[in-house]
Amino acid sequence: MKTVKQLFDTKKAAIFSVTEHTSVYDSLKIMTEKNISALLIMDGDKLLGIFTERDYARKIVLQGKSSKETMIAAVMTADPFGVSLSDSIDKCMSMMTEKHIRHLPIVEEGEVKGMVSIGDVVKYIIADQKETISHLESYISG
Repeated sequence: MKTVKQLFDTKKAAIFSVTEHTSVYDSLKIMTEKNISALLIMDGDKLLGIFTERDYARKIVLQGKSSKETMIAAVMTADPFGVSLSDSIDKCMSMMTEKHIRHLPIVEEGEVKGMVSIGDVVKYIIADQKETISHLESYISG
């Protein structure tokens, strides 16, 4: 069974976050600069929430709020679902599917290690399946 740690080891270790006092506008600028679609909301080392492009669309744009005047704390998803390094990739896929979410913070013993996206999971599964196919082809022809 493949784990989050195995996937995480293939990624660049980077945590992109803002504080709860950051404006939505400034958060969006960071997301654009880093080419990411979700940010963690942190208070020091403590995970408070997550903010995604979906949050922006539903909680700012559709409600007619100003992204420059609204603080991220007002629209973030508090206490987000997360996974640990020892959790399986299957668990990630199940959580994302059942909860209709695209990002999961990775938290190990209370410490945020990073984040995994649905794209990361799909890319990892495809690479793993290609490797399995290659091994099977070698075995069959071998």
